[in-house]
Amino acid sequence: MASLFSIRGDLRYEVVRKLYEGGMGIVYEAEQFGAREFVKRVAIKVIRQSYASQRQFIENFIGEAKLVADLIHTNIVQTYHLGEAGGMFYIAMELIRGVNLEQFTQKLADKQRTLPLELAVFIVSRVCRGLAYAHSKTDKDGRPLGIVHRDVSFKNIMIAFEGDVKLTDFGIAKARGYLQDNEGEVVAGKADYMSPEQADFQITDKRSDLFSVGVVLAHLLLGHNIFKAITSEQSRDRIMTLPIPDFRQLDKRLDDRLNHILQRALVRDLSKRFATADEMLYELEYYIYRTGYGPTNETLGKFIRELFGPEALPGGDKTVPPPLTLAASAQPDADAHAAQRKPISP
Repeated sequence: MASLFSIRGDLRYEVVRKLYEGGMGIVYEAEQFGAREFVKRVAIKVIRQSYASQRQFIENFIGEAKLVADLIHTNIVQTYHLGEAGGMFYIAMELIRGVNLEQFTQKLADKQRTLPLELAVFIVSRVCRGLAYAHSKTDKDGRPLGIVHRDVSFKNIMIAFEGDVKLTDFGIAKARGYLQDNEGEVVAGKADYMSPEQADFQITDKRSDLFSVGVVLAHLLLGHNIFKAITSEQSRDRIMTLPIPDFRQLDKRLDDRLNHILQRALVRDLSKRFATADEMLYELEYYIYRTGYGPTNETLGKFIRELFGPEALPGGDKTVPPPLTLAASAQPDADAHAAQRKPISP
């Protein structure tokens, strides 16, 4: 285990292992040590060394920490601390013992399992709960922050082995007074899950996140993303132009009501899309609970623990990682946040 750094006399972090590498950041599992043998497992997020000298990345990293610190909700990964050591900023966050949706669906495919329709709807309803809270968040004076996540996607939705669903990574969110962006000139996010207005370099609002939620739901139900293409540019083009299918024809499990929910989430006309996450949440919950008992965190937890088997048990991961340091540089992976500038017309 490698020592990470000391913040002040009675508090330090030590790296346990690397959890995830994204385009601009790296997340580690670490132990937080406090006074009198206090120990807590946390996640530590840092900016890649290749971005650490770029002022806007640093400012947005700090802005993300300040924004999410006050987003205290069961369906949002909690932020504990923003720190600096040796000129390097880091965020200490809630550690989720579980997987993201990409890992979850890959395991389903590996085991040739189909996700029950009700659980797919339940997962997305929990994402809507987190978004409804974030979208309605105000500052200390009661003024709306206007939060738009802008990166609701499979990699940014976690499922704990206990069954809790958590939305994470507000790194490219926009919110008044917290994060800088050049929206309208730069498109940021994962192309396969963008809203049409996002893909077209337009200004977004909370309804943009709901289109992305619709993409996530369709992906969970069908087992593939209908908008995904070979390149990011092709995916963005499909987001803007692909005719939205009748999902009942793609999966016979879907009835009229669920097809209607998907159509409203994925409609390109903003005036016809769900206006709020609360509105979409109501439709999703009514769908799974209208006849009585429906899925719960415990239901989802039981399913995911059975799916992952020993991996889901406490201490199930017996891998001993090599020592890690946060100074190690690495190249961005293929799933880095797209950050492309709007073409300049001749």
